[in-house]
Amino acid sequence: MRRIDVLGIGIGIFLTGGLVYGLLRAVGIEPLQAGIWSQAIFVLGVLGWVCTYLLRVFTGRMTYHQQLKDYEEAVIRDRLARLSPEELAALEAELQAESTETANLELGDN
Repeated sequence: MRRIDVLGIGIGIFLTGGLVYGLLRAVGIEPLQAGIWSQAIFVLGVLGWVCTYLLRVFTGRMTYHQQLKDYEEAVIRDRLARLSPEELAALEAELQAESTETANLELGDN
């Protein structure tokens, strides 16, 4: 996120708080009560944002994780594209052998 984005979001939140306060005053709520309610709405909004952030952190769905996953997949695709047909056939045979070995181990555990 760029600095200008952060400044824009901060100014937007500030103006939204003023708008909520103004709307509460326009409805007829006293200034002190309008201030308390606008602050309560702000705090609930921040807590909601923090909860969504923590959810993304714990589930691994953050931008960095997604970029890293995409990069790793692109590297693997590039390496597979550069393999010769003989190397690709050898790799497929090796993977098939590992798959068979894993299946045999799983069957033996039951």
